[in-house]
Amino acid sequence: MRIISGEFKGRRITAPKKLPVRPTTDMAKESLFNILNNHYYFDDISVLDLCAGTGNISYEFASRGAKDITSVDENYGCIKFINETAEAFGMTINTIKSDIMKYLEQTQQQHNVIFADPPYDWSTEEFSKIAKLVFENKLLKDEGMLVIEHSKHTDLSTADHYSHSKLYGSNAFSFFIAED
Repeated sequence: MRIISGEFKGRRITAPKKLPVRPTTDMAKESLFNILNNHYYFDDISVLDLCAGTGNISYEFASRGAKDITSVDENYGCIKFINETAEAFGMTINTIKSDIMKYLEQTQQQHNVIFADPPYDWSTEEFSKIAKLVFENKLLKDEGMLVIEHSKHTDLSTADHYSHSKLYGSNAFSFFIAED
């Protein structure tokens, strides 16, 4: 995996093989950030990266200038790897070891962008619960966006606040936006 753009463009990151992760592909990540780049100035936003895994998405935000990044994962090895990599690059990424559902139920921190990349074998109900908790607990700032990565076989179009989905190979991103 590599950082696509920004200060650390082209830097490769190799995660330990023992981590239980499936990093977002470079092609899908580049497409996602092209979309986000049209909505936000990265140096002005707060980002929450759920099921952060290797930290791939967090590093991309940091490389593009985001300074308020929180990465949440329940795996200690993932959190340790994100901390080590962020320190090596001089990135400021706040890490939290937690189950993401428990975290979403308890946090009051608001963000401009919330990105979630849970295991693809989750049920539609589990994916939808992420959106439900984000909006019920008002975790997005004004004009904020929730993005959930999932398999192209998962349909989240009936979830609350669903806006649209984009497909990239076998990956999909579903976008959720608060109604005015």
